[in-house]
Amino acid sequence: MKVIACYVRVSTVGQNEAGQRRAIRQWLQGAGASKSVRWYVDKASGDNLDRPDFDRLQGDIFAGKVGTVVIWRLDRLSRTVRDGLAVLCDWCDRKLRVVSVSQQIDFNGTVGKMIASVLFGVAEMEQETRRERQRAGIEAAKERGVYFGRKPGSLKAKPSEAQKLRAKGLTHNQIAQSMGISRSTVIRYLKG
Repeated sequence: MKVIACYVRVSTVGQNEAGQRRAIRQWLQGAGASKSVRWYVDKASGDNLDRPDFDRLQGDIFAGKVGTVVIWRLDRLSRTVRDGLAVLCDWCDRKLRVVSVSQQIDFNGTVGKMIASVLFGVAEMEQETRRERQRAGIEAAKERGVYFGRKPGSLKAKPSEAQKLRAKGLTHNQIAQSMGISRSTVIRYLKG
């Protein structure tokens, strides 16, 4: 029997996935789908698909274990049009049912893909707008002399901790998640 995969992603370590879980549980209850449910939860950016539980979900999909993927909103999969559509099209080609509970959309078929392309475009635009506002705020703070960036030599976490976790056999994604830093920071720490 194929499982219903519930995928949850929050962008930062400080965010909480409880709201997404609650909405998905309500959908499951309404659909009468309380059995054979598997949860996948990532605390990572939507900028790329390099996430531990997303990788686990993809593995289960490729192994034929998943029949339906339920997400809170489509932008939980990706905030880029290219990655989002590639994933969604692949899943639909595999005859998976893909449901966004807050948007009340089932993305199967051509119409679902068309709607998804618009929603992924909006998510990418929101992400870029947020970055532009951040850059503008930093520039304004620099002009006022109140923003100096990170102090030279300061780090988000200790590189030695990343090296210890790597020695235990953890992947870059697992190390990043456990330390609350990005995968690229882990890679930089392990090179040094």
